[in-house]
Amino acid sequence: MVKYDIKDINLAKKGRLRIEWAAQEMPVLRSIAERFEKEKPLKGFRLSACLHVTTETANLMETLKVGGAEVFLCASNPLSTQDDVASSLVKFSKIPVFAIKGEDNKTYYKHINDALSLKPHITMDDGADLVSTLHRARKELIHNVLAGTEETTTGVIRLRAMAEKGVLKYPIIAVNDAYTKYLFDNRYGTGQSTIDGIMRATNRLIAGSVFVVSGYGWCGKGIAMRAKGMGARVIITEVNPLRALEATMDGFELMPIREASKIGDIFVTSTGDIDVISKGCFTLMKDGAILCNSGHFNVEISIDTLRKMTKDRRVIRDFVEEYTLKNNRRIYLLGEGRLINLAAAEGHPSAVMDMSFANQALCAEYIAKNYKGLEKKVYSVPENIDRKIAFLKLKAMGIRIDTLSAEQKIYLESWEMGT
Repeated sequence: MVKYDIKDINLAKKGRLRIEWAAQEMPVLRSIAERFEKEKPLKGFRLSACLHVTTETANLMETLKVGGAEVFLCASNPLSTQDDVASSLVKFSKIPVFAIKGEDNKTYYKHINDALSLKPHITMDDGADLVSTLHRARKELIHNVLAGTEETTTGVIRLRAMAEKGVLKYPIIAVNDAYTKYLFDNRYGTGQSTIDGIMRATNRLIAGSVFVVSGYGWCGKGIAMRAKGMGARVIITEVNPLRALEATMDGFELMPIREASKIGDIFVTSTGDIDVISKGCFTLMKDGAILCNSGHFNVEISIDTLRKMTKDRRVIRDFVEEYTLKNNRRIYLLGEGRLINLAAAEGHPSAVMDMSFANQALCAEYIAKNYKGLEKKVYSVPENIDRKIAFLKLKAMGIRIDTLSAEQKIYLESWEMGT
């Protein structure tokens, strides 16, 4: 009998149809699944995954299972679970899932522990909560773990900090750092899905608004690009002078967050750091300002501080909380400050996640074959995997490219030939 803790098993049929719809835009992962089913490269390996429970993740879990792995899945964010997808994975794919949209913090960590009860050989994380729980509270299981993967920027930052301090107990492959992940998932995926989440939650017009993006990493670039394309006046706030210069060269306005607070209509954080928008900003915002977050954790907006400044709070529509300050100005917080693209929408488009999850699948295979030679540190995705995924994606899109001649290869690898 499959173990699970989900909202409603009767949602399975709806979830199955949505999973199939997503699969149509995931040809790279599908080709990997076809090979995995024949070769079974993960046979005998137990894998615990802590990921956003979406239609795209479902296709990844099914790929890992047909590859021979025993898989347990829990949510990497309390608001990102698609309950019908969780139900489908349990009923039709016989994959244990522990995830309920809107679960409280206690349940969230209970579900992580449920996923760890598999005693995994491989971990697959998005934000590093599963890895940190292993290191803090479930140390007795670490000796089983051979290696793991990490999906997102925030998680990679946490894991590199652990490695630098010498406390990381097993190797991690930073899937987030693959070109076929961050150049596409972070920029095009986050860009489109963040705007989608804002529009679904608010039904506000983007064109003509003053749209403030905090952070100009790959996610921030994608958000700014899409907001500009929809007619917004986009302002960037940054602490990194290189990124600030890049944003300026890309044609965006730059100013400190306090200055932007006075004029912004919509604010999106995408930095990975705490208290990006805090008390000094709230007091300056105009009536009706909309705040949301596209970073992994709900720490970028100082929500506790906002609550203390509030005389009245109410949910005015789905995923929109109205905070009335003591000066009678109203500030609207979307999706409880959690990932707006998953809290209020469906996350990244399947075509983008096709590459991200192809990286996850192939890195799991790489671990299964090479774990004995890996050290307790954070590794980049092997370049041959990154290139292979890009090639398969181009092939699926019907795009052909040139190849180097033998002479060209020799020239690029030599130092003797000059002008």
